[in-house]
Amino acid sequence: QVQLVESGGGLVQAGGSLRLACAASGRTRSIDAMGWYRQAPGKQRELVGMITTGGGNTNYADSVKGRFTVSRDNAKNTVYLQMNSLEPEDTAVYVCKAEASWGPVERKYEYDYWGQGTQVTVSS
Repeated sequence: QVQLVESGGGLVQAGGSLRLACAASGRTRSIDAMGWYRQAPGKQRELVGMITTGGGNTNYADSVKGRFTVSRDNAKNTVYLQMNSLEPEDTAVYVCKAEASWGPVERKYEYDYWGQGTQVTVSS
C-alpha cells in the first residue's frame, strides 16, 4: 500500500503562483511515477503533469506547459507542482497520483494510488 498526502492548495489571484506538495509513504519503492491530475466542477479528471521516479522524465498537459513544473525529491518521497502564471481556468481540485508496480517481469502487478486532493482557486 502507498499513502499520499497533499498540501499547498489555496486561493490566489490570477497571475500568481502556488506550490503543491505530495508526500508518499508505505511501499514507496514500488512507485514508478508520481504527479498530478485535476478535476474542475462538472469536468472530467485530467492530467496536469507526471514525473518518473527513476529518470525524472516528465509529461505535461498542453494547457500547463511553460507555466507548471513537476519535480521530485526521491529522498523525501515527495513530488511537487510549481504553478506560475495561474489563470481562473486552473481552478480545480488537484489530486496526487502514484503509479506503482511490483513482482517479476513475467507477472508484474500495477496499481494507481490517489490522494484526497487539495483545492486550488484562482480569482480573476
